[in-house]
Amino acid sequence: MNEKATTCGASSGPAAVDEVVGLVSRLIQFDTSNTGELETTKGEAECARWVQQQLEEVGFETEYLESGQPGRGNVFATLPGADRGRGKLLLHTHLDVVPAEPADWSVHPFSGSVKDGYIWGRGAIDMKDMVGMALALARQFKQQGTVPPRDIVFAFLADEEAGGKWGSHWLVANRPDLFEGVTEAVGEVGGFSLTVDRPDGTQKRLYLVETAEKGIAWMKLTATATAGHGSFLHDDNAVTILSEAVAKLGRHRFPLVMTESVSQFLAAVSEETGLELDPDTPDLETVLFKIGSIARIIGATLRDTANPTMLQAGYKANVIPQTATAVVDCRVLPGRQAAFEAEVDELIGPAVTREWVTKLDSYETTFDGDLVDAMNNAILAHDPQGRTVPYMLSGGTDAKAFARLGIRCFGFAPLKLPTDLDFAALFHGVDERVPVESLLFGTEVLEHFLLHS
Repeated sequence: MNEKATTCGASSGPAAVDEVVGLVSRLIQFDTSNTGELETTKGEAECARWVQQQLEEVGFETEYLESGQPGRGNVFATLPGADRGRGKLLLHTHLDVVPAEPADWSVHPFSGSVKDGYIWGRGAIDMKDMVGMALALARQFKQQGTVPPRDIVFAFLADEEAGGKWGSHWLVANRPDLFEGVTEAVGEVGGFSLTVDRPDGTQKRLYLVETAEKGIAWMKLTATATAGHGSFLHDDNAVTILSEAVAKLGRHRFPLVMTESVSQFLAAVSEETGLELDPDTPDLETVLFKIGSIARIIGATLRDTANPTMLQAGYKANVIPQTATAVVDCRVLPGRQAAFEAEVDELIGPAVTREWVTKLDSYETTFDGDLVDAMNNAILAHDPQGRTVPYMLSGGTDAKAFARLGIRCFGFAPLKLPTDLDFAALFHGVDERVPVESLLFGTEVLEHFLLHS
């Protein structure tokens, strides 16, 4: 395999690890807040143009385009590989972040402050850390004349935080040529470490590679009944009908279902810790919390969920409204959509109708093959005590869009995390931050991975 082939006359620029902290800090300073509403979302254009400038500065040919709406900026660049006949590897990141309220933070969320060993700000974990790693490595490879084993497509995308309607899904539907020849993809929410205690008193770092995602389905419930005066007796009240259905759905526990990705994760944790984490373990979800805060994510992948998030009804205190509506955030396991819908219909009853506001399918791939081997080898090269294991993400990423093109998708944004850091709480949380040492480690691991994939 051709690890590095320096072209004649290639310049020798700074290593990615020398640039990545500054790049991530600067990326955070772009306020790319995505409210989910076109009217109030600033868009990613300014940040995307800056990324484009950083790429072109070192010699990349880039394509900037807006995905269906003004300001929803995306940037693409390709680094040619040694074997042009192999399938291309897509390294995808997103530039948007969820909103942040400055008054709640100890630092300004768009300051990109570097202090106390961390880079602080909205997007530090989700996911301008990986944007910075990808950008730093792309710049290093280009300046040093590095030729990877195969073509790498670097993609910096819009609108992931609102489901990708005006980002990855629009691009897949309208510009599939951008992904022509891509067979595998690597994105966010994977590759981070989980430190577990072993029975002999030592510790093991498990690096979680995302191989599956639950489906995202935002469901609108509607009850329609008879309008009338608030002082009368009303057995047929839309608010009451809807409220009963929402309460029943919100309190319901869907059955435990063991998917392949979750089963393999639990088996690996059991092997390393001695904990009984098989499907027949009594109170499995309680036992799971012995591995730490990441159990919130893992626990949510054991069963479908349906969490009511919005209610709307009425326009005056003394008027019984004709309709009442609710929105429910549903997350569905792979292979469970039909069974999930049947269970929901039984719970809400015939007096309440449902419709999908957003519906993005679940995704799962197997934890095997050359790309998985390359991830594991990259981790071991920089952390001999590490071990890669598969897991399922309870949320979703742009991988859902790329899977529609037949691309095999993984989450691998490597970070070696401090044992006392509540990593799960940083996603969309107050005082979001990434350890500088974790970022430097991740850059080196990602470099190794890209040069051996």
